[in-house]
Amino acid sequence: MATINAPASERRHLVDRRTSSGSTHKVKLNALDWLAMVLMIVGGLNWGMVGMFDFNLVAALFGSQTPLSRLVYVVIGLASLYSIYLTSKLAADRI
Repeated sequence: MATINAPASERRHLVDRRTSSGSTHKVKLNALDWLAMVLMIVGGLNWGMVGMFDFNLVAALFGSQTPLSRLVYVVIGLASLYSIYLTSKLAADRI
């Protein structure tokens, strides 16, 4: 007759899925990574306001098409390009 609780010597040992399903090494985000993410969030919020309210925060703060506002747009664009690299770095860590 089979018992519900088998002796320890007869139990099958299964690998704990919580520790073996993903990598244990985590990528640490440096200051440049965080800066790029913050700039992308600011840029996304600005475009959201342009689309919903027809209000451009960058133009309101720095003027429309001034060298400073164009610099802000370029820096946010570079942050989004850097985030492509950051995404690939984070994705490579998961493999």
